[in-house]
Amino acid sequence: MAVEHPRLTRPRRRRVIAGVCAGIARRYDVSPWLVRLGFVVSCLLPGPQVLIYIALWIFMPKDPRGA
Repeated sequence: MAVEHPRLTRPRRRRVIAGVCAGIARRYDVSPWLVRLGFVVSCLLPGPQVLIYIALWIFMPKDPRGA
């Protein structure tokens, strides 16, 4: 029996900046604070993390249910 995961969308409520980390956390069923902490820690390393966040902000749709 397959488990259906929620779509990768940005929530309209309970988000800190754009809802990207909250949407990823909901999709993979983990705490949003763990995803946010992982993002902040990853920003200490060189790489395009902020650009990826901005791209996800633009391309991830908002949750149509308003959740």
